Amino acid sequence: MTQFNELLLALFFVSCLMMAVSCRLLHCIRLVAMQGILLGILPLTISGTFSLEHPVMSAVNFLLKGIALPALLYMAMKKADVKRELEPVVGYSFSAAIILILTLFSFYITNKMGTPVHSAPLANIAIPASFTMVMTGLFIIIARKKALTQVIGFLVFENGITLFGAAAMREHPVIVELGILLDVLVLVFIMGITVFQISRAFSHVDADRLNQLDDLPDNGEVRS
Repeated sequence: MTQFNELLLALFFVSCLMMAVSCRLLHCIRLVAMQGILLGILPLTISGTFSLEHPVMSAVNFLLKGIALPALLYMAMKKADVKRELEPVVGYSFSAAIILILTLFSFYITNKMGTPVHSAPLANIAIPASFTMVMTGLFIIIARKKALTQVIGFLVFENGITLFGAAAMREHPVIVELGILLDVLVLVFIMGITVFQISRAFSHVDADRLNQLDDLPDNGEVRS
């Protein structure tokens, strides 16, 4: 199963790169769904030993990260009537270069850290992949303006944490993982409601343009 696992882990790197160069929100949502499906497969293949936790986490990751959360994002995208990230803070070509640099940096940091004592097989690839996903998620949150795209970045960030937990430990606590998933689920619900309310009140969902809103002066007149 080693070659199969290597292929799955390589898809995480590819998904991060494709997400950095994509302007279509639907494409980004599909990439997040793909990451969730891969996270649903990995607990059954990457661990050195088998326990009941592995199929449980596989089912949770597959259903929530691969189906439920992408579906919520898709509904929020439809409600907000937004399809593209037209004016990112960082251009798409430059974003691809940054993700490649972050990938190389992830391998460098992993080599400096060394292999964890209780690492699972293929940790020397899975841990750099998880670091790349975490930094890609943070980069998307910073470099994109649409609120929905920033939510996608947060999900990529959380997917990286989940992958690190699966790669660094043979037995990872299900309760902690479920707690993280619950936090993400609540966040997506809140952000979905927020994006929908923003789209009703304004003609855009650019998060950075909300910083331009100003308070009313004491006389009640709108300041330009």
